[in-house]
This record gives sequence, structure tokens and C-alpha cells, in this order.
Amino acid sequence: MSESTQRLLPECKPPYPLPENEAQRLFHGRGGAHPGLEHIVIDWLPPVMLVTLYAAITDDERDALSTHLLQHNPACETLLFQYRYLRDGPVEAVQGSIPTLHVVEEAGLQYEMSFGSKRNTGLFLDMRNGRQWVRQQAAGKRVLNLFAYTCAFSVAAVAGGAQSVMSVDMSSAALSGGRRNHRLNGQSTGQVSFAKLEIFRSFGRLKRAGPFDLLICDPPTLQKGSVDIERDYPKIIRRLDQFMAPACDLLMCLNAPHLSDSFLTEAMRCGAPSFEFVGRIAAPEAFAEPRGGGLKTLHFRR
Repeated sequence: MSESTQRLLPECKPPYPLPENEAQRLFHGRGGAHPGLEHIVIDWLPPVMLVTLYAAITDDERDALSTHLLQHNPACETLLFQYRYLRDGPVEAVQGSIPTLHVVEEAGLQYEMSFGSKRNTGLFLDMRNGRQWVRQQAAGKRVLNLFAYTCAFSVAAVAGGAQSVMSVDMSSAALSGGRRNHRLNGQSTGQVSFAKLEIFRSFGRLKRAGPFDLLICDPPTLQKGSVDIERDYPKIIRRLDQFMAPACDLLMCLNAPHLSDSFLTEAMRCGAPSFEFVGRIAAPEAFAEPRGGGLKTLHFRR
């Protein structure tokens, strides 16, 4: 066994025993808490374990890591490796086969995931606490979910008793996944609307649909041709008065490693001074980010 593999195995391992049903991050090298292993992430998506690599490792390291994970985790039926450093992020099954349809559970709710067809699987595990917060806040509220992706926040809002939910995204495929997520949880889509919109050209549509009592805004950091977070987040913030109710709550998310909380708080101070910063919703404990570059999820209120 190589020296690098000997160093890899003791650190790059999930806690034992594995949780039986809950989907969660097991090892988060990306956060910098494990120097030299920033390129490795391990997720438990029962009964699938997904190892995501953001840089190449040797065949020796991959084989040793696979053997180690399988030997120590009898509940793991399928072991997948995703190679995010390669174009399209291809997925390989080391044990079992790539599921054509996979459903995971989080806090009693179910979400559909997919492997191999897209770089992202359909559920961002670092947003677990944010979804729980929305579920706790949503009762009786009119909720707007911007950049909804597969509508996991919308599912949480309905589960929390929201009066209505509007899910907005540019991707019709993502919104179709959102409809399936609602159906997975036995939720009627009668109180949920799905809007395929380019948000920065649709503030008038949002104004007509509002006002909203609760906003979830979780934009991508950079999406070619549509979103540049530094340029575009202030545009949304300056328009909040057009579609948010006089008394309302905002969950503003930022997943840009090069930007700190102060980017959002300063943009809110300048563009929406009637809102006050309430606090930060921490990411799950597994997403340790000692360098401070991870997910920022901030709560504002008016």
C-alpha cells in the first residue's frame, strides 16, 4: 500500500455505525477540516454510498478506499464513485449498479435522487438545517422559493403547513423533479405553483403573484449566461419590496467560497434597509468549514 493511501484511510472514513435511514454527509474533505483530502466527499444515501472526487486519486487509493468502506459498512449495498473533476461528472459503480431511480429520506420526508445523468444528484445535503428551519416557519404563510431546483424547500414548506408555495426555476426538468418530490410525500400540488421563469426578467410576475410572507433565495454562484452571484444578488435584494409582504421573513443563501456573510449583509443594508439581520442557520455538523468558505444561510426579517 502506498504512503498516500496509508494516510488516506484513517481520516477518510465515515462515523460508525451508519444511520439506518437518513441521508447525510459522512465525510466533508471540501471544507478544509482534513488537510490534503479537500478533494474527497462521502455521502450516505441508504443503501447507497457515494464517493465524490474533485481531483484524481491513484487506482491503488481508490481500490483501498473502496475495500475499506465496504468492509466496515455491511449496510452499503451500492458503492458509487463520481468523478467531478471530469467533464459531466461521470459516475462509476464499484459495487452494485447505478440506480435508475433512488429515493432518500430526510427528517421524515422523501426526495428523489439521480446518479450519472447530471453533475448534481437532486438534493443538497448541506441545506438540511435550512429545510428544517423552513418547515418550522412555514405554517399559514405564502412562500416563494426562488431558484427552486427540485423543490426540496417547497416540500419542507408544505410539510410545515404553508398556505401556498410558488417554486421558480429556469429548468423545466428540475421543476418536474419537484412535482415528483411533492407526490413522493403525498402532498397535493393544488397549493403549489411551478413557474419556469428567468427570475431577473420576471419581477413583474412575482409582484402579481405576491405578496409573500416567506422567501427562500438559493441562487447558484455562477451559471453561464444566467447568473453571476456578485452581479445579480443585489438585483433581487433591491426588488424585495415589490413582492414581499410588509411583515415577512427571508432565508438568503450563499454558497460562494470567495464571498463571506458580509457580502449579503452589506447588500441587504444598501438595497433593502427595512430588513434586519436575525441570525445565521448553521450547516449540519458534518460540513465543517474552518476556513469559513462554505455555505452561508442568513435569516432576515421585516
